[in-house]
Amino acid sequence: MSFLMRVRMPDAPGSLGLLAVALGNVEANIIGVDIVGHDDEDTVVDDIVVELPSQHLPDALITASQELPGVYVDSIRPFSGTVDRRGQVQMLAAVASKRNNVQRALDIMMENLPKSMTAGWAIVLGTEPNTHRVSASSAAPEDDGQVLDAAPVTEARTLNTEKEDWIPEGWKVMDSSLAATPIEGTDLVLIIGRPGGPDFLLSEVEHLRQLGSIVGAFFS
Repeated sequence: MSFLMRVRMPDAPGSLGLLAVALGNVEANIIGVDIVGHDDEDTVVDDIVVELPSQHLPDALITASQELPGVYVDSIRPFSGTVDRRGQVQMLAAVASKRNNVQRALDIMMENLPKSMTAGWAIVLGTEPNTHRVSASSAAPEDDGQVLDAAPVTEARTLNTEKEDWIPEGWKVMDSSLAATPIEGTDLVLIIGRPGGPDFLLSEVEHLRQLGSIVGAFFS
């Protein structure tokens, strides 16, 4: 089985190598690493995809990791695929090539964006004259039929599933973490979800904002 681990560790030479050895001791194999951000100048936050033999419990990954000084596992969840932020270049090129067909361009983005943002799903809402689904990834949850008269998101941010009553219940399952951004220059809003977390960091929200800005430039 494959798992996505969000790990905080010392930002020092050899830290990832030590973690790889510790995980190897429980027969786990790292198949993807992405640097998500920094807590401070001494701590780095990584998303790490790990394969673990089926006879082992995922708790073994946490125990092995946290035996190392300064290493803390924020979260762990089953994950299918690999971390592929570099794949966003190919995705953006494909979106740009279809910029005269907005629907097709958005469908391409929905097909590829979840993997490159280590998310479970993605949805694009149109907001004029009221909210409606324009495109979504294959794993995206259903809406609840609610229609809003104005855009629920006007800047890139995380969504608060406990306080924002416009968010459909289906989007909240498994304690999902949500983030969203307007697609600049359009009436579109991009929303991504991570069932089971981890929470989106500020660096990831900024990354999402930049994607919204780039894609919006294609359509304007």
